[in-house]
Amino acid sequence: MNVSLAKDLSVYQLVMGVQAPPKPLSLSPATLLSLVRAQIDLLIEQQIAATLWVKLPPEKIWQSELARYQSSVGASSLIYTCQIDESEKGRDGGAGEDEGAGVVGEENTPLSSSSPSSSSSSSSPSFPHHVPVHLSPDSQMRRENFLMVLSPQFCSLILAHRPLKKRKNKTSGKVNTNKNQPLLIINTLEGRVIQQVLDGIEQAITPESSPIPVDFICPVAPQAALMNQLFAKQLLRQDEINRQISAVRTTRLQQQNQELQNKEQLKDEYLKNVCQELRTPLTHMKTALSLLNSPNLKPPQRQRYLQMLNTQCDQQNSLITGLLELVQLERNLEGTALESVRLSDIVPGVVSTYQPLAQEKGIMLAYTVPTELPSIWCVSGGLRQIVINLLHNSIKFTPNGGEVWVRARIQGDYVQLEFRDTGIGIAESEISKIFDRFYRVRTAANEDYGGAGLGLTIVQQLLVRSGGSISVKSKLYEGSTFTVQLPSVGDTPKAIAIEND
Repeated sequence: MNVSLAKDLSVYQLVMGVQAPPKPLSLSPATLLSLVRAQIDLLIEQQIAATLWVKLPPEKIWQSELARYQSSVGASSLIYTCQIDESEKGRDGGAGEDEGAGVVGEENTPLSSSSPSSSSSSSSPSFPHHVPVHLSPDSQMRRENFLMVLSPQFCSLILAHRPLKKRKNKTSGKVNTNKNQPLLIINTLEGRVIQQVLDGIEQAITPESSPIPVDFICPVAPQAALMNQLFAKQLLRQDEINRQISAVRTTRLQQQNQELQNKEQLKDEYLKNVCQELRTPLTHMKTALSLLNSPNLKPPQRQRYLQMLNTQCDQQNSLITGLLELVQLERNLEGTALESVRLSDIVPGVVSTYQPLAQEKGIMLAYTVPTELPSIWCVSGGLRQIVINLLHNSIKFTPNGGEVWVRARIQGDYVQLEFRDTGIGIAESEISKIFDRFYRVRTAANEDYGGAGLGLTIVQQLLVRSGGSISVKSKLYEGSTFTVQLPSVGDTPKAIAIEND
């Protein structure tokens, strides 16, 4: 059997249309759930075979209450479920900003964890004695949820309404949606109010499909004993839900606290490393200065100590510059826009800049970047920095007479940029550390190649923000290959997809 409405109606307006209507209270979705559960508890305990008129959210946490009631009372109960006909929404424009079939769902309350599974589908629950009541997509009841119980000995109505209010936030300029508007709830046992709603529904239903008995009259008020039992169950259910909410919030706070502790530990470790890295060149400089004060110092020794001072000053400057770049990058990276850029516009210029240094070391430096390669997505200004850092490392760690190649090609939805050298290579046990802050490669002879040890860290962060990646293959004393992958413009990188969501 199907029931259809000849005209639209609002249960909330029917209730507010009675003389001296009950006052709606601004309450949470969790309180609404506790009221529904308490009502079902009473009907089951008293085995009241009632007719239910309902419009509840489609999630399992709500629909399981109806299933619980019908499985207990059986065939003597009947449930009329009002549901929005979503199939027509695309044709007639739906209900504008008011998406969804109700005013509240699992995402509005932390209680979803109490249900083993949930469903976001707006389809009807399949109860044995269930009658669907189809509503148009722009129905006034779209902003309402309710549970109305009709029986000779007991009638009740639980109604939730979300008023339509849209205003711009002065700070962010964003429009407030229905999810953060107040939820007005009415819980009444008054026969006159429920009868008004029942009469309104009867008038709206087409005559040939009307399921309401003509002689049904709501009792003025339920028995005192039933009312007392209902109030007791409401208190118990509200206490249960409060405890569940408290447990969820406690768990969430514990997780946040742990995350803060982890961040503090990382910050402490970071500061410790910074202090150690800054102290090392200062110690060398202090040693050199103290040796330069020796009265018996010979000119070659003086020159060596002066060179040590110069080298350590350069090291200190490189470290401080790298730290400032990293701090600025971490602070601004999330808000930095991605830009479309062509490798052929960046790579040749950077390679030509490093040609004099390569020639000085007798290194053969070459590149292959086809001009027909598609543009890629990258952090604004980031591609140049990535190429500079990786090319600089390749030349620095390649001995005199070696070779360095830069090659770009298509690889699926990505453009691949490869830096290959015949340098000193990296031990397999060290490869996992090279992207760590302050890590610097040293040879077996403990030769320090200088640098801040932050270049690869910066490269990795730029690539992650751009939706790309970097991988390394290396063999000690034979060379290394760093492979960068960046999303082509034809493919939407993860970073942009997250922003759009």
